[in-house]
Amino acid sequence: QECSKKQKNDDTQSTSVDALSSDDGSEEKNEFDTLANAKILLSDCLACDSCMTLEEGARVFQQNQKEFFRILNLNKRCDTSKHKVLAVSLCPQSLPYFAAKFNLSVNEAAKRLCGFLKSLGVHYVFDTTIAADFSILESQREFVQRYQRRNQEEHALPMFASACPGWIRYAERVLTNLVTSHICTAKSPQQIMGSLVKGYFARQQNLSPDKIFHVVVAPCYDKKLEALREDFYTALYNSPEVDCVLTSGEIFQIMEQKNVSMKDVTEVAVDSLFDDLKEGDVVRHEGKRSDGYLEHIFKHAAKELFGMDVKEITYKALKNKDFQEVTLEKDGETVLRFAAAYGFRNIQNMVLKLKKGKFLYHFVEVLACPGGCLNGKGQAQTEDGKADRALLAQMEEVYTAIPVRLPEANLHVQRMYQDWLEGMDSREVQDTLHTTYSAANQSPSSLDIKW
Repeated sequence: QECSKKQKNDDTQSTSVDALSSDDGSEEKNEFDTLANAKILLSDCLACDSCMTLEEGARVFQQNQKEFFRILNLNKRCDTSKHKVLAVSLCPQSLPYFAAKFNLSVNEAAKRLCGFLKSLGVHYVFDTTIAADFSILESQREFVQRYQRRNQEEHALPMFASACPGWIRYAERVLTNLVTSHICTAKSPQQIMGSLVKGYFARQQNLSPDKIFHVVVAPCYDKKLEALREDFYTALYNSPEVDCVLTSGEIFQIMEQKNVSMKDVTEVAVDSLFDDLKEGDVVRHEGKRSDGYLEHIFKHAAKELFGMDVKEITYKALKNKDFQEVTLEKDGETVLRFAAAYGFRNIQNMVLKLKKGKFLYHFVEVLACPGGCLNGKGQAQTEDGKADRALLAQMEEVYTAIPVRLPEANLHVQRMYQDWLEGMDSREVQDTLHTTYSAANQSPSSLDIKW
């Protein structure tokens, strides 16, 4: 609410809200209490009170270091009735931040970050790339199905990517039914990782999901909002798929407050979801600044629908570098037209064309942050809240140097479709890897947000 009440001449100032305390003050102080005073800047969040309720706001501010330390403290007291297995999942777009900050390779950054988290008391540290594998594969299949139904179903195309929670929140709360029926139903990598950790991994470890406290380290604050969605909650165990989201910047704050440098931390291999294996080198998906939904879906659709094997994709920048187009031609006809739209200026232009019936695209990779996920407000910002362009350039260089692995090449994923999800076309796949998006009830006073 404070965010939306700020006057225009105050926009350069950041309004901060103290993290809510989970302790009543009566418990014994310990080494983590000194770290629990970090602030969350409302200027870092894309949500204002026009699309976030008071209850959601309170729950978002509980998703901070304080809650993380509360679990660490409970575990340190060795009260077995309250003990939690603490698992942290690292987003691939967060690793370049630490690599650039400390002048490390991405592999070194991943291992040292793992070492630091385990020194605090974390039990498992995972890489979310496997969750993105699932998300991309399901998005590919859904696009092909939508394309084949395009003449029978009004809302089959265009299809919009669903991985960005800032975009999803804006679509559901402001754009409503005009857009929500076009959003891909595949869950984001974060929430698929939640299903993996609280479902597959919990079963492997013979643990009840509510005995795992799952933290995700992500590049943006809107991932906190995503973790609160009701459809990402297991009522049977009273357990969300993701208990807490911390941004890369919040993890860096913890390091600063602990007076720890990544260069001084012992390297520890990242854990695997599979038995006692350890993860190998860090890999990424195609796409320079995101999980590469556009490139993977484009190549898959070209092959499945038109029998064309596309090796390289050529982007054509339109009005600006954050709105780019990719097309596929066959026999002189344009058969596929994809776009990448990053930042709310481009999103609004895209929606305006959709309203006017002048929308030419079959698929759009939509991301709320200009420059994509690497430019998330939880990591690529200076202390005064402005974009750290020098750091972002380093992060992009580091990210593009990570080797690419196709989702189809991950043998673990193929095995899990059979062993965990009962086949690729099963009901279990639909229930575990997909969700629904729908227009939220708007209050009469809600206004269309001009980003």
